[in-house]
Amino acid sequence: MINYKHLHYFWVVAKEGGIARASERLHLTPQTISGQISLLEDNLKEQLFTRVGRNLELTEAGRLVLSYAEEIFSLGGELEEVVRNLPSTRPMVFKVGVADVVPKSIAYRLLAPALRLPEAVRIVCREGTLDSLLAELAVHRVDLVIADGPIPQEVSVRGFNHPLGECGISFFATPELARKYKKDFPQCLNGAPLLLPSEMAMVQSRLLQWFDRLHIHPRIVAEFDDSALMKAFGQAGTGIFIAPTPIAAEVKKQYGVVVIGETEAIHEQFYAISVERKISHPAVAAITETAREWLLRDGSRPGRHRKSRKKA
Repeated sequence: MINYKHLHYFWVVAKEGGIARASERLHLTPQTISGQISLLEDNLKEQLFTRVGRNLELTEAGRLVLSYAEEIFSLGGELEEVVRNLPSTRPMVFKVGVADVVPKSIAYRLLAPALRLPEAVRIVCREGTLDSLLAELAVHRVDLVIADGPIPQEVSVRGFNHPLGECGISFFATPELARKYKKDFPQCLNGAPLLLPSEMAMVQSRLLQWFDRLHIHPRIVAEFDDSALMKAFGQAGTGIFIAPTPIAAEVKKQYGVVVIGETEAIHEQFYAISVERKISHPAVAAITETAREWLLRDGSRPGRHRKSRKKA
């Protein structure tokens, strides 16, 4: 590899037209400069100067090296100027991966506290499967992963799970579909068209086990990796779908659907996964400290399920 100090000495000699003038500019002895240039020539295996009388002239290889040196040190000067003029209040970059099974509204509510920090924060969001995001976390391409469960046992990624909280789920349908399946919840789901999160979502197995315990057998129409796509199908009347209860009001407003029932017997869980055992990143701390304030509904009791309210 090129020693850039040697290259700088060569560049100054070429610009000044000789070693003597270069030694005055660099405050070094001519012998030191001559020795450093010799080391550069040995490294490049090319002679860079030839002596013509009492002067030094660049060889063809020397002219080529000089052209590169001019560009290198010009860029170096630009770099110093740019860094010197950077604003003193640069935003802190917070790179977060969101597993695609996590509802977008939940992701926003979890990440929003980071934007309210006293210091400026720029969030860079990436979405993907949990496996792909954990791989990005392992090489520090993201600072945090938001997921619907802890790191799977079969995944060989070193990380730490930080529980953010859990909440019950609600069942949604278009008004037309709700009129057929709204009574006697949850038994009304027996035979009803149902849209499910895919097996990648932790809640799917919990939901199916709940149906088995209650001897309810819905007609599963489709499964989705992306929760937003599932809601879009539900909006079209394809089937009943689920979402975390804390965002029920947002889901109803955005998709024009109603709640036909809700249960606390099934919990959606949310985790922040990081490479740190002890949280030090201020954005991560803001997220973990505020998540529990709204994920678990006031007055909820495990195992409880309710019909929809009339106003739904």
